[in-house]
Amino acid sequence: MLSVEDLQFNYGDGRLLAGLDLAVEAGELVGIVGPNGTGKTTLLRLISGIYEPLSGRILINKQDIGLLTAYDLSKLVSIVPQNPQLPAGFTVTEIVLLARNPYLKLFQWERSDDLKVAEIAMVTTETIELANRQFSTLSGGERQRVMIAMALTQNAQVMLLDEPISNLDLSHQIRVMDLVVNLVRSHKKIGLIAMHDLSLAAQYCDRIVMIAGGKIFADGTPSQVLTATNISAVYGADVIVILHPVTGMPVVLPSSGVNAGS
Repeated sequence: MLSVEDLQFNYGDGRLLAGLDLAVEAGELVGIVGPNGTGKTTLLRLISGIYEPLSGRILINKQDIGLLTAYDLSKLVSIVPQNPQLPAGFTVTEIVLLARNPYLKLFQWERSDDLKVAEIAMVTTETIELANRQFSTLSGGERQRVMIAMALTQNAQVMLLDEPISNLDLSHQIRVMDLVVNLVRSHKKIGLIAMHDLSLAAQYCDRIVMIAGGKIFADGTPSQVLTATNISAVYGADVIVILHPVTGMPVVLPSSGVNAGS
């Protein structure tokens, strides 16, 4: 279980997170939504240990991550960033194998077991056919699948994804989201995914956490959170919320322009 307790964080002169509480169970994919600058990426970076909170604590399986070494934390948490900055000249296999570093001793090379874990992850994410390609030559969708393969190879219980589909076309958005959902549920991961697309988040996430004012404004099922009232209060946007004809989950549409063609 992941537990965030009274988390506070300052960014510059302002309080970005002001007493945020959150709990996520294994096998659960939670979508983190909110306007730009509301702290979605910051929350993921705090959980991953990149940032340190001003106060509060983050527990994974009752372990305070503030008391763990970076080495031990990397065995518990993996992160898929929005715009990964990776060294040039590496093949896909070499990039994926970087995720095994937490399990290697100083100056130790990857073992056959590490190679097997990476291979399984690449088969699962359908990137095995890209194994010998230079990472820099891949498309956006291919890169995102490689980053997810890397996270899977890391074998961490908590998987954090920061806008993993923001620069992808619709086909690749669906493939990446299908992959994420299957990994979280089949491998009993704790999944947190920051998203801008509210409708897509509703179709895939078990829960939606809406952040505003440094705190959680709403937390619940997509139908409970993604209401026109909540979206208006947090985003300042007038929307129409309808139900998807197949999933029954909310679909968020702008109210402006509804009568433009009449």
